[in-house]
Amino acid sequence: QVLLVESGGGLVQAGGSLRLSCSISRNIFSSVNTMGWYRQAPGKQRESVAIITKDGTTNYDDSVKGRFTIPQDNANNMVYLQMNNLKPEDTAVYYCHARTVLNGYWGQGTQVTVSS
Repeated sequence: QVLLVESGGGLVQAGGSLRLSCSISRNIFSSVNTMGWYRQAPGKQRESVAIITKDGTTNYDDSVKGRFTIPQDNANNMVYLQMNNLKPEDTAVYYCHARTVLNGYWGQGTQVTVSS
C-alpha cells in the first residue's frame, strides 16, 4: 500500500524554482506528528532537508535556509517543498517522510536535477 506519493521533480536551471508535493494517505495522516523532506545525491547518504511538525514548527538544513520552505496543508493531507534559487548541488532524489509515534513512512522519491 502506497502511503506517500511525491510529485513535482524535474530539470531546472540554476537559479530556478521547483515545488515538490507529497500526498499522505488519510489512513495515517491523523497519526502523523512530523513530516519532512530528505534528499540523496549519488554516492552520498540521505540527508534531511526540511522538517515540519503538525503545529507548524520548522527546521531546515543550513544548506537550504533562505531558499527552501516547507508549507503544509493539513486539511488536504499535503506537505510541499518550495525550492527557490536552486543550485547544482541541490541535485538529488528527494523523498517525502512522515512519522507517527510508532512508525516512519517514505515516499518513492522524485528526481530533481539542477543544471549549471
